Amino acid sequence: MTAFSRGQRVIGSATHYVENQPRWRVDVDEYGLNAPLAAAVSGFGAEWADPELREAGALVGSAGFQRDAYLANVHTPIAHAHDRWGFRLDEVEYDPSYHRVIGEAVARGAHTSAWADPRPGAHVARAATFMLFAQVEPGHACPVSMTHAAVASIEGSPWVADEWLPRAYSREYEPRLLPNETKSSALIGMAMTEKQGGSDVRAGTTTGESMGGHAYQITGHKWFCSAPMSDAFLVLAHTTRGNVDEGLSCLFVPRMLPHGMRNVFRIQRLKDKLGNRSNASAEVEFDGTVGFVLGEPGRGVRTILEMVQRTRLDCVLGTAAGMRQSLAEALWHTRGREAFGALLVDQPAMTAVLADLALEYEAAMLSGLRLAQLFEAGATDRDVALRRLATPVSKYWVCKRGPQHAYEALECLGGNGYTESFPLARRYREQPVMAIWEGSGNVIALDVLRALTRDSESGEAFADELGSTSGASTVLDAHVDRTLALLSRLTHEDATEAQTQARRLSEDLALAFQASLMLRHAPSRDAEAFIAARLGDDRGAQYGVLPSGTDAAAIVARH
Repeated sequence: MTAFSRGQRVIGSATHYVENQPRWRVDVDEYGLNAPLAAAVSGFGAEWADPELREAGALVGSAGFQRDAYLANVHTPIAHAHDRWGFRLDEVEYDPSYHRVIGEAVARGAHTSAWADPRPGAHVARAATFMLFAQVEPGHACPVSMTHAAVASIEGSPWVADEWLPRAYSREYEPRLLPNETKSSALIGMAMTEKQGGSDVRAGTTTGESMGGHAYQITGHKWFCSAPMSDAFLVLAHTTRGNVDEGLSCLFVPRMLPHGMRNVFRIQRLKDKLGNRSNASAEVEFDGTVGFVLGEPGRGVRTILEMVQRTRLDCVLGTAAGMRQSLAEALWHTRGREAFGALLVDQPAMTAVLADLALEYEAAMLSGLRLAQLFEAGATDRDVALRRLATPVSKYWVCKRGPQHAYEALECLGGNGYTESFPLARRYREQPVMAIWEGSGNVIALDVLRALTRDSESGEAFADELGSTSGASTVLDAHVDRTLALLSRLTHEDATEAQTQARRLSEDLALAFQASLMLRHAPSRDAEAFIAARLGDDRGAQYGVLPSGTDAAAIVARH
């Protein structure tokens, strides 16, 4: 093959040499290039994890990993209810690319490293690792997140924990359903939602009848079962013991029973979802399925809430990871393409958009890492109180901001962004799931109200957190005063008025939390720009409407 010089035309072969297109964004260090994340990891006490995070950043930025992320979303999971002879199989087939992705995430502890090695900063380091992997391929993050979160619901029940937690802590990944006696690792999913109940889990009709001891026999149907290829699941069911109604219990349902026998776990069909295509979500049926109670019978909601708190945190982390992918792709494109005689990144209007997207990402990322810090081993009572409120507050707002952030970044790429050859079309479809999973907007906003009315300490802890930056910004101080006044009023209002204002309160609390974190952990220039753009008198409704005088170019350069 003859090599042609740049721009040379060849009659009958090629019309022109393509110029003014950035090269593919592959073989990059996603951690090394993300200075705000590296600074935050250190600031929140996990600087010891820097070498491992750099290794993970290089891996997820490699051409091979990005290719697997693409293939896992093109070749989506397939359910096999029966084998060729008509016997129940109930397995989900994934493309090998998906197994490679999740295997790498598990090998680096994105699932349970914080539990397995609970040293200071472990939850922050695990959160950063989780974000690096979710930035490039988000679908696999669902079972990774659930396995991490399930530990909190399992650890107090030794009849399950003694056998299953060592397997959940393993950094091996084995996708096959094998007898428990021969499989040393495990992923854990959950099946909560029923078609007639949705977010109202108490409206479920799945039942569990005591078999003696901790075992129950389950009958029912679940409308959404996340990651049905997992080795075990947390399931809510109304349990009875003899003629006694115990109430709603949380049951641990393994796919395999002793001696290689398969538990009854009938996969009816996979959901055809807007996004999250690489990850299967299924409708499943239980018919004499064996499960083991976690915690106390009849206290299932309380037991599962320990898991839900952590999966909600991962919704924040996953959304922030998506924001980073969107921002990184937009920056890459605009730094490699010219228009009207200058690079796009240097065009003032584009610089403002990119800077605003960067501010949004950093505030979301800081929210996620601060929450992760509140879950560290040895957390104080004040930390626990703060996370009870700050988790739903952040989940509500950060996840709401995700889809619009992805769209605005997609637009930075122009027509390329709207095609499946670039990752932002996939990201645009992906971001809404974080706002829906583990409680959509109204459910989360009402949980914020519930936390405040049932637990006065959470409101006090939140006020203390905001008080740490009191006096640093008159704009923020005024916003905090208004927000705390609204909080006080709504906790004494009738239920209808309080619920009507629940979204406003959640948004105001989240913005105050983010602004305070920016003041503590971001450069003052960036923090002041964020506060002015989100809380100031001349704030805009769209990305790129920054206050006059903002040094947008400096903000962009840092990212």
